[in-house]
Amino acid sequence: HSVNIDTYYIDAYEVTHGAYMEFVNVAKINKPRFWNNPNFNDSNQPVVGISWKEAQSYCKAKGSRLPTEAEWEKASRGKRSIKYPWGNESPDNSRLNFNNELNRTSPVGSYDKGKSDYGVYDLSGNVSEWTYDWHLAEFYMFSPKTNPVGPEIGTYKVIRGGNWRNNHNDVEMTYRNATIPSIRVNTIGF
Repeated sequence: HSVNIDTYYIDAYEVTHGAYMEFVNVAKINKPRFWNNPNFNDSNQPVVGISWKEAQSYCKAKGSRLPTEAEWEKASRGKRSIKYPWGNESPDNSRLNFNNELNRTSPVGSYDKGKSDYGVYDLSGNVSEWTYDWHLAEFYMFSPKTNPVGPEIGTYKVIRGGNWRNNHNDVEMTYRNATIPSIRVNTIGF
């Protein structure tokens, strides 16, 4: 359904391992779960192995926050009714990292053909991304039509966008999932 969203800013790239490590060193917080894994710790790869709270803490330290689910989708969809951030053409390895083809994440911004109309990279593939919202399966049946934000409390946080392990069905823009906010896996970033 259609919603209206106030003007907002969103980063063009997923937060990198290198940028997050600077934050770890300054804030003196725990290192990500995959800190020593060479498949996930290149400075230009998206940071993985962090919880929702850790992602939100990073954003707050930068004077920001995680995007709401509606903001994430707007950055992905642009002004068109499309299936993927780049349009309706089927996913392939020139547009995104998916289907376990690389067996790991790729450097952020590697797929120029896969960016959205607003110039945002990796909204499909590479890593699924934390959003600000708590999950409620029926939320969009009764959500506000302006600046919708998920419920105030919940058990699961919404993640959007397929990741490097997902097949072509799970990298569609409408793919949404939810997971416990404390999970620290190699398929979720922000």
